[in-house]
Amino acid sequence: MKILCVDIGTGTQDIFLNDSQLDLENGYKLVLPSPTMIIRGKLRQATRLQQPVVLTGVMMGGGPSTWAIEAHLKAGLPVFALPDAAQTINDDLDKIQAMGIILVSEDEAQRLPETVQRIELGDFDFSLIAHTFEPFDISLDRLAAVAVAVFDHGNAPRGTSDRRFRFDYLDRRIRAENRLSAFAYRRQDIPTSMTRLQAVARSAVGLPAPLVVMDTAPAAVLGATLDAQVACLPRVLIANIGNFHTLAFRVGLTGIEGVFEHHTGELDRPGLEALLHRLAAGTLQNEEVYNQQGHGALVYSHEPFDLDSPATTLAVTGPRRSMLKDSSLRPYFAAPFGDMMITGCFGLLAAVGDVMPELNEAIRSSLDGLSGDKTPWDAE
Repeated sequence: MKILCVDIGTGTQDIFLNDSQLDLENGYKLVLPSPTMIIRGKLRQATRLQQPVVLTGVMMGGGPSTWAIEAHLKAGLPVFALPDAAQTINDDLDKIQAMGIILVSEDEAQRLPETVQRIELGDFDFSLIAHTFEPFDISLDRLAAVAVAVFDHGNAPRGTSDRRFRFDYLDRRIRAENRLSAFAYRRQDIPTSMTRLQAVARSAVGLPAPLVVMDTAPAAVLGATLDAQVACLPRVLIANIGNFHTLAFRVGLTGIEGVFEHHTGELDRPGLEALLHRLAAGTLQNEEVYNQQGHGALVYSHEPFDLDSPATTLAVTGPRRSMLKDSSLRPYFAAPFGDMMITGCFGLLAAVGDVMPELNEAIRSSLDGLSGDKTPWDAE
């Protein structure tokens, strides 16, 4: 049984092909530029060449790609966009037009002059990944599932802060299913408000396997729980320090005890340490984080969590985890199965087992190291 896991962040897209016939450490991995970084490169080239562009495809992650679009406009160059693609920048199409972006239909886009460069947006390109594996004689034809993680603010109603909307969503999911895999869905179960997850599903038309999508931060935290040093702890605080967002979960025997989410760029080490201390103590307030330009905080258990106790610890993962290097909190840098970069993919794999029970036994065998100690030359 093979499952393709793709964790799409701001800097990189991390790809892991799990094969139940192999130990996880022998699974094939790719760490490549993220889709938003790839689009950024195409836009910057168009700006240098003074070319107008038309954005097609679907909503995707912003950040670098959005900044490149803004730079293109500031250079006095036209930007046309299909409505679905334009929502990469903002869900509100009126705001997009106010920026100077010209919304067009597919027919209108087709009639634009050849001098207008066509740039297709989208977070997930299965065909590209399959073709990347092909020269190495690795086929993705017979997959049991494909799992993709992206960060999704959700489509907040007009007048509602997307930060509050996102955090209300986290609260609802935790209250509905107190487990990290509550943020994973099969294609048909994706909430309509989660527009970026929906866009991934639209990009996966014709996929030769069932699709599971998940939020990136819970995937990374779930993956970190698979680290042997973390898995043996009855209670643990796990922080995923991403390029854009920092999210910390406090996890105990009864499930998720608390969580906060912030923008990494708004934090320094002392500020992050203070938030982690207050989450551990159960005293962190939602408005405290929101007023710092973060998303918010939720505390479900006010039972103190002693970060200095040998029975508990702080585990850290994510591309900016060095923010807590030499911290007085004595962080443990989780690396499940020896690979921090694929932590989110391991979390995705575990989540697939929860939302697709028919695969759970095989997945748990892989995660428990029961694949039979097979090497690549042993596998069929």
